[in-house]
Amino acid sequence: MGWLADETGLDKCEANYVPLTPLSHLKRAALVYPDFEAVVYGNIRHSYREYADRITRFASALINLGVKSGDVVSAILPNIPAHAEAHFAVPAAGAVLNSINIRLDVSTVAYIFAHSEAKFVLVDTAFLELAENAIQTMDGKGPTIIEVADPQAGFPKSGKYQEYEDLITKGEADFDWIMPRDEWESISLNYTSGTTGRPKGVVYHHRGAYLQTMGMVITWQLTLHPRYLTIVPLFHCNGWCHTWMIPVLGGTIICCRDITPGAIYDAVSDEKVSHFGGAPIILNMLVNATDEERKPFEHKVNILTAGAPPAPATLTKITECGFNVMQVYGLTESYGHVTECYWNDRKWGDLHSDDQTAIKARQGVASSMMDSAVVMDENMVQVPLDGETQGEIMMRGNAIMKGYLKNPDATREAFKGGYFHSGDIAVQHPDTYLQIADRAKDIIISGGENISSVEVEGCLMGHPAVNLCAVVAKPDDKWGEVPCAFVELKPDATATEAEIIAYARKRLAGFKTPKQVVFGDLPKTATGKIQKFELRQIFKE
Repeated sequence: MGWLADETGLDKCEANYVPLTPLSHLKRAALVYPDFEAVVYGNIRHSYREYADRITRFASALINLGVKSGDVVSAILPNIPAHAEAHFAVPAAGAVLNSINIRLDVSTVAYIFAHSEAKFVLVDTAFLELAENAIQTMDGKGPTIIEVADPQAGFPKSGKYQEYEDLITKGEADFDWIMPRDEWESISLNYTSGTTGRPKGVVYHHRGAYLQTMGMVITWQLTLHPRYLTIVPLFHCNGWCHTWMIPVLGGTIICCRDITPGAIYDAVSDEKVSHFGGAPIILNMLVNATDEERKPFEHKVNILTAGAPPAPATLTKITECGFNVMQVYGLTESYGHVTECYWNDRKWGDLHSDDQTAIKARQGVASSMMDSAVVMDENMVQVPLDGETQGEIMMRGNAIMKGYLKNPDATREAFKGGYFHSGDIAVQHPDTYLQIADRAKDIIISGGENISSVEVEGCLMGHPAVNLCAVVAKPDDKWGEVPCAFVELKPDATATEAEIIAYARKRLAGFKTPKQVVFGDLPKTATGKIQKFELRQIFKE
């Protein structure tokens, strides 16, 4: 019997076991890098000393407002400093951060408020009307608004609500952060459209968020003091958890409120941005920028791209512009990206540029914080590694959600067989690299946003002239994919494309609105099921 058979006295204690949490990253950064730039936004420049102080004071202010451990604090904010600060301040108050997509419609925001039972919501002045209208539908049971003004962007405070900066001044500088006693405690709640009209609440824990940040350091081969531009919305998988990661390296978060080619080139040139992430639409924006929008830069800029496979031609052009791109893959349920197309220069360095680009378009292998990412068939048997046999991407590891809030059935279904079922169809190459072959369940991915075709169809079916409709993805040079509606009208009814689009625009977020409407009889099976694959084939032909 080995000597470790007797482990008497070798128990966990406060000295040798501390729950993992990304809050510890900022605590350390404030001590090690106090005078380094933490956050930059226009005329705002906060050192790590100032960043930590503001976060401490706001966490204290939340407690003084009555926030209790486990409460949900929502945010309807663009990528501004207050949103980055909320990622630390809300959990430092023991609460759970719920960042909401600023592009959603009123009814969906109201649903999220109600489903999450949010107590407070941080709202950028530009989105006050959205929050107010959502709360108005909730019979007085909605969250309390905390306004976040942004004067330098043209949005001074309205004076109607408690304002974020005022609350910070009322907070206590010596407030002791409420660190998790168990790393399985929830840190954030993110809503994803999934495959149904109503979004599901994806719950992250402190452990997963911590390990995701550490794994990304390896994936991106980061060194100290990167300068990171917030292109990925902070409401999308908490900005792929990058905001929690940057303090590990004493790096700088450069906030970008309005995502335009000019704004990105300005930040790269003027602020010496070294890293950012974004959907393929961002790559297209940079490639197609005008001469007036471009600015010269001499350093290499590293980009992680995900959301949809980028076109090989785009990857070629973006490299020529001075950017180094790595394809990654993930979902809201996986804290953002959890696979990486690691570039093996020894193996692929001498290949023709077209062959190199084809490899870079793959979704790659599991990142270091994951146990595995494989493609399996319906019997949960790994498909042959031949680059041709299709199956579903399934994953397991430390960067997988706790589950769906108040939806145990959906959680069990997602985790059956001991793996998370992504719903994405892919092949796996002989070197184990994953490559998405199709999107399962008719999800449309437009500019990195998931759009449920079921939700859009449900809206259009409310039009008095519509008999049947089917919504599928139409390829688009700018957005990657956009919704296209195929509509079968009722007998003797009439409607125009503009009328159908206007009807949808009043009821849905702009990005969910169909960009084209095609009228005619829909192809159906003998049982009356609409054959969407035939509609998609139209675009391929």
